[in-house]
Amino acid sequence: MVASIRRHRTIRGPWAAAEARREMRGLVADALLAGKAVGEVTEADAMLVVSELVTNAVRHAGGGCSVDLTLRPDAMDIDVSDQSREPPHPRSPSPDGDGGYGWGIIARLTSELTVMCHGSGKTVHARIDLPR
Repeated sequence: MVASIRRHRTIRGPWAAAEARREMRGLVADALLAGKAVGEVTEADAMLVVSELVTNAVRHAGGGCSVDLTLRPDAMDIDVSDQSREPPHPRSPSPDGDGGYGWGIIARLTSELTVMCHGSGKTVHARIDLPR
């Protein structure tokens, strides 16, 4: 069985979510090279989760964040750290297009979703279980 595969990137600015998705594609490619294919549904779910978490960090926590991606034999871990200790506040979806859908979507796609405050910031951890 393949050991854990990891990628890390510090990102900021208006293209942060796109850069995070690029890192996720890199992780999936690294996994394939190591003999561990990630299914299309799992990859799509992970793309959406990392996009939402990074978008929230950029929008609500001052712009910059770091993304740590880890592919384990049984799960994919997505950690997004930013410089705000303020935890995410789930809110009701807004029919006028002002958001509110992301946290609920992330919660449905992940098997684990936690927020850990540390120093001057926080890390949002999301885990997506891999099919057996």
